[in-house]
Amino acid sequence: MPAINNAIVARDNFGHIMRRENWAQQEPGVIVVFCIVFVVGVGLIGLWISKALARRKASKAALPA
Repeated sequence: MPAINNAIVARDNFGHIMRRENWAQQEPGVIVVFCIVFVVGVGLIGLWISKALARRKASKAALPA
């Protein structure tokens, strides 16, 4: 029984990987929605952090020295 050549098996598997279709190119709307949701989420988190820092700064300024 001949030994299995791993190089041939790896080359064949790589060929299957390279032949895959580009899902992101076929579904651009989904990618746009993901990007919009990400930008809105980052904006909301940034707003929350900004308000928390302003609140902290105001509370430190109100304390008597």
